[in-house]
Amino acid sequence: MKDGEEQSWWHFITDLVPESAVGAFAEGNILQVLFFSVLFGVALKAVGPIGEPLVAGVTRLSAVIFKILHYVMLAAPIGAFGAMAYTIGKYGVSTLTSLGQLIGLFYGTSAFFVIVILGGVTALLKINIFRLLGYLREEFLLVLGTSSSESALPRLMAKLEGLGLRRDIVGLTVPTGYSFNLDGSSIYLSLAAVYIAQATDTPLSLTQQLGLLAVMILTSKGSGGITGAGFIALAATLSTVGTVPAAGIMLIFGIDKFMSECRALTNLAGNSVATLVVARWERVLDTAHVNAVLHGKTPATPSAPEEKAAGPTPSADLTKPQPAAALDSP
Repeated sequence: MKDGEEQSWWHFITDLVPESAVGAFAEGNILQVLFFSVLFGVALKAVGPIGEPLVAGVTRLSAVIFKILHYVMLAAPIGAFGAMAYTIGKYGVSTLTSLGQLIGLFYGTSAFFVIVILGGVTALLKINIFRLLGYLREEFLLVLGTSSSESALPRLMAKLEGLGLRRDIVGLTVPTGYSFNLDGSSIYLSLAAVYIAQATDTPLSLTQQLGLLAVMILTSKGSGGITGAGFIALAATLSTVGTVPAAGIMLIFGIDKFMSECRALTNLAGNSVATLVVARWERVLDTAHVNAVLHGKTPATPSAPEEKAAGPTPSADLTKPQPAAALDSP
């Protein structure tokens, strides 16, 4: 708490660059780790084929780390039971009321975001948001059962291609959105951080709230496809900022399962709408075809990949005399 009170907003900028690559990981400074990771990724992309072995190694290392995280999450129910037992035992049964209000507020905020905000965006595209959600109902049920939007990634891409969206746009927007367009995770982090601050009687000035928001924008990236990753991002955010006690996350650990489902559902809806927006941006969105598919008038069929014209078209009349230069060209 003392360290957090002594920090100002500009400390996040001055402390962004680590003293060494190893030191960032050893000290557990999330901002410095993110800064080094982004710089390392840009450098790998710049060197081209030389960096491909390192990319393959990082991919294999990530698979191992996620498997370890999977093992840890298997014991999460025991931890949730202990956290709830401690919270109720120390603060009373009335704590469940405030936790229930937090869940209700989170679900209500997410519903408002999907229906009003995303619905307004789709209305500008002349597409009904409820028709779109109904079209993706199977993917939503899959996400609801797994609490992870990543489980529905292949099916979501196939469904969006079935609306007539180009494969290259879907293949770029959806996977990128799973890391950078996490609407549900953003809503969760902001509500949970404010709830913990109020529960621990931690006052937050406007500057501290803006600093907390800036850090959450960074720490939330990449947390959408993994079950429970939003909770880990919250812990990383609070430990990095220091203004809100990171130990307060145990107050909401027991209800994270219920909030994780809503996070994943909101992320899925946001990425679906984002793909339509990008297609409209590229001027390849056939609104009439999309509405026909959503209303069941036209079967969902993937659009043909864009092909470049090569050589004479089949409709060319080859019986007519051609210029000598054209006949001699290979």
